[in-house]
Amino acid sequence: MLLQTQRELVVEYGKKLVTAGLTEGTFGNISVFDRERGLMAISPSGMDYFSTTPADVVVTDLEGRVVEGTRKPSSELDLHRLFYQRRGDVNGVVHTHSSFATILSCLGWAIEPIHYLVAYSGDQVPCIPYYPFGSLELAEAAWDAMGERYNGCLLGNHGLLAVGGSLSFAFDAAQQLEFLAKVYYHARLAGGGINLTPNQLQAVLGKFQSYRQQ
Repeated sequence: MLLQTQRELVVEYGKKLVTAGLTEGTFGNISVFDRERGLMAISPSGMDYFSTTPADVVVTDLEGRVVEGTRKPSSELDLHRLFYQRRGDVNGVVHTHSSFATILSCLGWAIEPIHYLVAYSGDQVPCIPYYPFGSLELAEAAWDAMGERYNGCLLGNHGLLAVGGSLSFAFDAAQQLEFLAKVYYHARLAGGGINLTPNQLQAVLGKFQSYRQQ
């Protein structure tokens, strides 16, 4: 089986999406990139995560062509492949519909540096306007907002995107940014909260720099 290890990871982390409360039902999607082969393993479209097997996970190239697998790849294929094409430090992508990140995305609120865990993304977590799900326009807008600078982004009226040097980091980032979204939402309701100062933020980013590349 082509990319067997990566496909097994997609199955494993797909189950974690549900058990960690980062998505509901069959929504959300994850992928792993094999940079040496130039191929990615991505979750199939519309399948229950607990019914998905490694054989169901789809292998595609970075043009979106299916190389191996009988299932249809996730509808957010473009959202994954663009980051693998354009960022040499990204080998794992996680897209969730986690509750508080989605709430903020519906409010159009970027997450300010109210807590040091913002460093999982960068100096903030940007938020983009709504674009149709599964569209190239959505993928391009996420790229424009994140570029080389950020590892996380709120997708307007939709959910959260997290990327990293590995699937484990991207998943960790998705979890921590959901926690951050919850903190930010409640802090705003309570009157605003206090952001880290520029010096504090730079110190945090410096400490996180090597970790963000994992």
